[in-house]
Amino acid sequence: MSSSSETAQITPIAQPMLPADLVKPRMTLPRWTITALSVVVFFALWEILGRDVNPVFGSYPSAIFLAFIDIVRDGTLLPAFLESCKSFFLGYVLAIVIGVPLGLVIGRFRFAEAALGIFVTAGYAMPLVALVPLLVLWFGLGVAVKVAVVFLMSVFPVTINTWIGVASVPKSLLEVGRSFVAPGHVIMRRIIFPATLPYIMAGVRLAVGKAVVAMIIAEFFTALSGLGAIIINSANNFDTATMFVPVVLLMVMATGLTGLIGMIERRVAPWQSELSGRDSA
Repeated sequence: MSSSSETAQITPIAQPMLPADLVKPRMTLPRWTITALSVVVFFALWEILGRDVNPVFGSYPSAIFLAFIDIVRDGTLLPAFLESCKSFFLGYVLAIVIGVPLGLVIGRFRFAEAALGIFVTAGYAMPLVALVPLLVLWFGLGVAVKVAVVFLMSVFPVTINTWIGVASVPKSLLEVGRSFVAPGHVIMRRIIFPATLPYIMAGVRLAVGKAVVAMIIAEFFTALSGLGAIIINSANNFDTATMFVPVVLLMVMATGLTGLIGMIERRVAPWQSELSGRDSA
């Protein structure tokens, strides 16, 4: 009994509190610094290792840069880039304009989800490259078929992410709108759409990569033009450095567009980063 009473009287020792000025803050590098270092290391390794590879089978950054200067000077790159961008942006914007409302409707209404959801899921899983010859028969070999290919390969990520976002809206938010006797279009505009916006932006970001791939596929399978023509012609001539120029350019373009969409997301949905804790990570 005495030991138990002594044990009960033991109190934990309070840890000494250090003054705020003695607590050293954790040193963290800015995100852009980490990204820049990663890119520098990647290109440095590529430059060192690429010089030992046969030029027919590979290239390295300095040779690619010299090839870039050459095709800029002879006036080949800029017209090809503008022609590719025309079909890319037309199909990509059309995918956003159609995909976002379609995803909102499918996610909001049970009948639309039952009727159209299976086709959206099947279209996303279907190898759309196999439809390119059929699209050529429908639209010909001009810009229209390239826009159609870009649209088909980028509309489904936008639609599905929007659909998932609507389905993830908390039921309590919808009940708040109904308690104030808000009509359906007000609930959609004031509650569902803002809550779904991060999902929409994620779908738009994923669609960038799909649209870039679709643009090159369309140029390969239709009349050779744009950046796809430079890739094919350079590969046929075993000019690997020049072949890499459009590839690197498309990578830079896709990365820049993805970063731009991320900036737009932080502007239109600033609460998402606070909820997810990305700013404090």
